[in-house]
Amino acid sequence: MAVLGAAVPVLALLGLGLGPAAAATPLVIWHGMGDSCCNPVSMGYIQKLVEKKIPGIYVLSLKIGSNLIQDMENSFFMNVNDQVSEVCSQLATDPRLRGGYNAMGFSQGGQFLRAVAQRCPSPPMLNLISVGGQHQGVYGFPRCPGESSHICDWIRKTLDLGAYTKAVQEHLVQAEYWHDPLKEEDYRKNSIFLADINQERGINETYKKNLMALKKFVMVKFLNDTMVDPPISEWFGFYESGQAKETIPLQETSLYKEDRLGLQEMDKAGKLVFLGVQGDHLHFSEEWFDSTILPFLQ
Repeated sequence: MAVLGAAVPVLALLGLGLGPAAAATPLVIWHGMGDSCCNPVSMGYIQKLVEKKIPGIYVLSLKIGSNLIQDMENSFFMNVNDQVSEVCSQLATDPRLRGGYNAMGFSQGGQFLRAVAQRCPSPPMLNLISVGGQHQGVYGFPRCPGESSHICDWIRKTLDLGAYTKAVQEHLVQAEYWHDPLKEEDYRKNSIFLADINQERGINETYKKNLMALKKFVMVKFLNDTMVDPPISEWFGFYESGQAKETIPLQETSLYKEDRLGLQEMDKAGKLVFLGVQGDHLHFSEEWFDSTILPFLQ
């Protein structure tokens, strides 16, 4: 998975710290589909970039499994609810996070970290930055990252056969945020992850309270995205129910109008930040990351 779409000399970023080390809030990052915690051209690179810009910061790049291969495989095949529970345990037992942390999720890692914010308020997540996260799910996989294309061919066939069957829901990550606008009732009833964290089957007041405790919820949409269908899901919008052509923004969804997650109240309080960046999915420059994202981590 290519994360950086344009290069800015790394040397130009050295020595430009954003404040004293003692004031640095820890950062937790979660990778996307087909990636791993420490890939040197993606998450490993992001971690080093943040550490150079914010001297003394503690960055935890989440790994699900005992090695990088397992971490990558789990991004396709490990029940998301189990992944979130595992991450909550990791965070709760890390003494360096006790005072709170910022979180930054890439692609599906964005909505997974939102689940962490809603389900596990201790230690407290302060700011959530979702970089290309699909918060209303997806209805299609136009293409797949890197060498995982053969896996996505199989995923497409599996989703076509039965995204909302029990076996597929429990063992295929992408099915757990598959949102079929033509089968809304099936989605609400059988989605074991996304329908739950999006309050589709009722209101969990704890989810709402925990999400509203965030200082900022930043959503980054890639304006030339060819991987996420529909791209507006990255800003919490989706297809208008009953068809798969016309999309509506978050503010026109029932989730927002009924304020089932507190997003309307957060929006009015200035806690929601919608950012757009030119480029395909997860392609951005260091310059953009430096000027636009790093200020939220200070």
